[in-house]
Amino acid sequence: MNILWRNIKWRFKNKFTIIITILQPLLWLVLYSAVAGSTMKDTGITNYTAFILPGVMFLVTFSSCNSGGIMNFLMKSSGSFYRILISPVSRSSIVFAQMLESILVSFFEVTILYVVSIFFSVHISSGISGIILMAILIFLLAFFLSGLAYTISLCLPNEVVYETVMTAIVLPIFFLSSALFPPENLSGGLAVSVKLNPFTHVINALRSLIFGEKIVFSEILPVILLFVLMCCGSYALAMWRLKNETSI
Repeated sequence: MNILWRNIKWRFKNKFTIIITILQPLLWLVLYSAVAGSTMKDTGITNYTAFILPGVMFLVTFSSCNSGGIMNFLMKSSGSFYRILISPVSRSSIVFAQMLESILVSFFEVTILYVVSIFFSVHISSGISGIILMAILIFLLAFFLSGLAYTISLCLPNEVVYETVMTAIVLPIFFLSSALFPPENLSGGLAVSVKLNPFTHVINALRSLIFGEKIVFSEILPVILLFVLMCCGSYALAMWRLKNETSI
């Protein structure tokens, strides 16, 4: 808990990390939906802002978790990272604190996105149950991405290389998903790539909760199970890399 609170205080002292991570997704939500929405009328999408909201939620979650990795490099340069390593704190507590801070920031920024989207006539048709399921999906998404970002940040020498690698990861994942367009119209290798992308499924699950009044649990539960497994792998990688960091 002390490490988590320390990370939160760091975030309050560096408010620009919140502003920067949410600025791009807000531009996608407001500007891109306004420009591209007019070209999507023939597809049957009545509210394109609501359609891309799940994809933008993924983008802001990735950005929040990505900034958590940058925190590692800043802590290393100040020496506080190594002071935590030699303190009598379990490695699992260090990893959980880092990941939980990114998860909390993700929820904060996703909430801002949703509040902004309300002004564009976006509402969650599945009601309270849908909101709870969306929170579960976003938590799992943030947990996986924060663990991944933490692991990668411990493997790279500086934040410049880290940002380059993370950008190279997120752009293909984002565009090879159903974030911006209906996947039903795709064919060939592109359709296969989009279908194999696990983030396509979480985006589709979030979208179904926004548009659908009835919750189709047979579509939601497999996505939750998939990301539970991915979260376990992400956490295991983060623990393994931190232990290697300790032994160096």
